[in-house]
Amino acid sequence: MKGGEIILPRPEKVDAIAEFKERLQSHALAIATRFTGMTAAQATALRKKLRDSGIKFKVYKNTLAARALSELGYGDAVKFMDGPTAWAFSQDPVAPTKILRDFGKEVPALDMNGGIIEGKVIGKSDLMALADMPPREVLLAQVVGVIAMPLRNFVGVLSAPLRDTVNVIDQVRKKKEETNAAA
Repeated sequence: MKGGEIILPRPEKVDAIAEFKERLQSHALAIATRFTGMTAAQATALRKKLRDSGIKFKVYKNTLAARALSELGYGDAVKFMDGPTAWAFSQDPVAPTKILRDFGKEVPALDMNGGIIEGKVIGKSDLMALADMPPREVLLAQVVGVIAMPLRNFVGVLSAPLRDTVNVIDQVRKKKEETNAAA
């Protein structure tokens, strides 16, 4: 209150908080990144890589992001906002961590500080573990392989008697041919 009048937050601040909260709630993963020292060209290249993978990447004012985090019960994530912070939002928990980790190897100014996955606040080490996971397609192929292995074994067991019978008949045929050729 200033001189008896109530000061309301500016609409753009209210909108920024609402947008940040909506993104946190509608994405499986949110990553807080430090990016100080990146050139404009590097930032553009990073944004393009992320956008091509369907990942939203935006800088929010720390005070507004902190307010949104606190309102949603993610107050522990405020510690990840040290200096200018950009947030990456994605449904895929692996792709953004790989992109940010690999880009950070080329551009040391970029670093993942921590994030929120499925409503749980996680640190940098957890993000790095996600980045080390194989892509989704590889994991699905591995699961299918594990499921298919017993089926392949079962088919092999079922076909063994038939295969053995064919081998016995073939041996009998060869024996008869040898007997007929000798006679």
